[in-house]
Amino acid sequence: MIFTETELAGAFIIDVDRMADERGFFARSWCEDEFAAHGILMPPLQANVSSNPTKGTLRGMHFQLAPYEETKLVRCTRGAIYDVIVDLREESPTYGQWLGIELTADSFRMLFVPARFAHGFLTLRDNTDVCYQVSAKYAPGHERGLRWNDPAIGIQWPTEPVLISEKDQSHPDIHLLVTQ
Repeated sequence: MIFTETELAGAFIIDVDRMADERGFFARSWCEDEFAAHGILMPPLQANVSSNPTKGTLRGMHFQLAPYEETKLVRCTRGAIYDVIVDLREESPTYGQWLGIELTADSFRMLFVPARFAHGFLTLRDNTDVCYQVSAKYAPGHERGLRWNDPAIGIQWPTEPVLISEKDQSHPDIHLLVTQ
């Protein structure tokens, strides 16, 4: 695997290292030792699938509070997404900053999302599926969200969303978040 650290400390873009021949290619998408070598200690406790029939569907920006903070390894398995993370670590020099990356089924590229980051995505094609491994089990009482279009953060989505759940539309701005 090829790990590229982003400007948000602890967040990585991960590309598979393909071994190709006439049959296609083989690559690892998870190796505990390779992740640990980059300071990522993430034993997956849950795997999630998100199926999205409509281009322009926005899901996010989600996170969980302690002690159920989640790290995520996100990959688009069908279609394409614009995947976004926001650093919510108040002690971090990149607090409140965001990163967006296009993930497609064809690229096999993944995004590692550290704990205490909000995460969301916008589908760029109809019939888009997203799979992610998560380090913590879903804890409904500890689930929180950040407004997807908070002007204080200024996420530049590639297109205007056409479908957002009522719940995701009602998340607060970053200055109103309670992250403890």
